[in-house]
Amino acid sequence: MLELAILGFLAEGPLHGYELRRRVAALSGHNRPVSDGSLYPAINRMAKAGLLEQRTEPGTSAAQRRVLSLTDNGHADLLRRLREPADHDITDSTRYFTILAFLSLLPDVADQHAVLRRRLEFLEQPASFFFDGARPLQARDVDDPYRRGMLVIARATSRAERAWLHEILSLTTC
Repeated sequence: MLELAILGFLAEGPLHGYELRRRVAALSGHNRPVSDGSLYPAINRMAKAGLLEQRTEPGTSAAQRRVLSLTDNGHADLLRRLREPADHDITDSTRYFTILAFLSLLPDVADQHAVLRRRLEFLEQPASFFFDGARPLQARDVDDPYRRGMLVIARATSRAERAWLHEILSLTTC
């Protein structure tokens, strides 16, 4: 998802490496910090693959700064990643939110909706963190207050997201 975030933010315009890191870190959240040891190797791989360009320009002090921008190949790769996310990009909330952050960059609303429908289909499957044999447990079935809390929070989050997905899909298909 780091590469998708890099491509997505650079699709909005050229950025200095530090600003790109700040934006990616903000999107990822405080519990998934972005280190230079992961960001800059990813940038170098992507530049080598022709997905982005790097140029140096004078910094505010003596140090030069790298400015990154998306190439046409990078833009095409971004659209492909958004249009055809892997299953685990749909089912993992953090990965899915990275897709959602840039989904409006897909020019075709039908492609956007196809991704949203995949997420909705996933959310509408019975799920739980805990099972009694093959039967998923509901919050009312769990005595442990913390596990019950997990289930209550997950259900409320899922309900809210499903309501939003139904709303956005019906608003633009009417």
